[in-house]
Amino acid sequence: MIKWTLTQRVWVSFILLILILGVLIAIIYPLSIQQALKDDSFDLIEQEQVNNVLQQNPYSLPETGKGFLESQQAAHSVNNLLIVNNYGRLEGDPVPDSVLHKMTKAANKQKSTLGRYELKYKGSTLFYVVRKLSGSQDNAYLISYMWDTYRNKMASELWKRLLIVLISAALLSLVVAAWFAHHLKKPLKVLGSRFEEIASLNWKKPFEWKSGDEFERLSSQFEKMRRNLIRYDESQKTFLQQASHELKTPIMVIQSYAQSVKDGIYPQGNLDDTIDVIINEADQMEHRVKKLLYYARVDSLRDERPAIDTVSFGELAEQVKKRLLTQKPSIEIEIKGKDTLFHVDKEQWLIVLENLIENALRYANSKIMLVAKEKGTETQLIVKNDGEPIPEEQIEGLFQPFKKGNKGQFGLGLAIVQRIVERHGGRIHARNAEDGVVFSIIIPTNPNK
Repeated sequence: MIKWTLTQRVWVSFILLILILGVLIAIIYPLSIQQALKDDSFDLIEQEQVNNVLQQNPYSLPETGKGFLESQQAAHSVNNLLIVNNYGRLEGDPVPDSVLHKMTKAANKQKSTLGRYELKYKGSTLFYVVRKLSGSQDNAYLISYMWDTYRNKMASELWKRLLIVLISAALLSLVVAAWFAHHLKKPLKVLGSRFEEIASLNWKKPFEWKSGDEFERLSSQFEKMRRNLIRYDESQKTFLQQASHELKTPIMVIQSYAQSVKDGIYPQGNLDDTIDVIINEADQMEHRVKKLLYYARVDSLRDERPAIDTVSFGELAEQVKKRLLTQKPSIEIEIKGKDTLFHVDKEQWLIVLENLIENALRYANSKIMLVAKEKGTETQLIVKNDGEPIPEEQIEGLFQPFKKGNKGQFGLGLAIVQRIVERHGGRIHARNAEDGVVFSIIIPTNPNK
């Protein structure tokens, strides 16, 4: 496949347009102009009859003094002859017998007063008009004729002028094509240079192109992309800073305790208790790294469709309940709507329930309720705990990464939940109730519709 630049495409487009117009004119113009000039020749003949012949004695015609073929050289020369009673009486300019025979034959067949005819003679065309004369007892016809010299001369002259116009239009169109290509390439060059800057991670400079056309819309889309990249870059930097901060604390504790043991100092009083602290911090760090990796994984898959399975809410809830109940056995976990079906990625939905229940266990006083129910074309999941209400100013930022409550651990659990819910085409929000805090998730009942 041939690859052309924008300039080449513009030039080729204009050249093809000129060629197409030229071909169309070459086909249509001769047909239309020949017919128009032919009609004009007949009109000229009829006008000559009315103005210069019928005003006189119809049986006394002026003679031009030119021979039949000699009159062919004159462009506007109209010759006349009068036929009475089929050759019974002839007046006017002489014509060859073969031509006279054809004219007389056409006149005899003519039903109307006026008729237009043409005939070929020695490679040329002769136009003639037969007018049936009234007011006489004789069968008289006035025949006026002229050669196609006028038509051919006018057609040739018009062709020359048309050729000049086409050449001028072609040259002008090439100039327009050059200007048009320059006009198209200018914003593209600017946009290309900005893409180069973005490729070099330099996206601080805004981009605007005020022209009121497609390029302005393209520039606004580019500017929107630039701003999204800036926000993404800032969020990534923030994520890395907060992630390093979260990992820094356990690493410092492990490092300091390990150095103390090496020096024969036991901060917790004995070796076993000091080693337990190191092991506990290592476990905490491992848990945080897993959370970070899972958050990054879910965030990278945000635009991909999840692997959908059909699972019952009771199966998911009981599995997570058994796994987490040992963390705080005094808390009652009640499950309602066990038969409700969810069309979700089972692995990810276990993570959703696990994070929501872990969060609820940290704040609940005595009870957690898990409720699932269908609402028309949507399915709702509710996780409620009877703990203290969330400060109103903190509700909006609950699902942002590393935003922790007063009993939070890493600040990634709810952020992961939100990413998974959004990936399933749903939404999540938190609110305070009279007897606790409610987290509500709504997803489509049938994600394929």
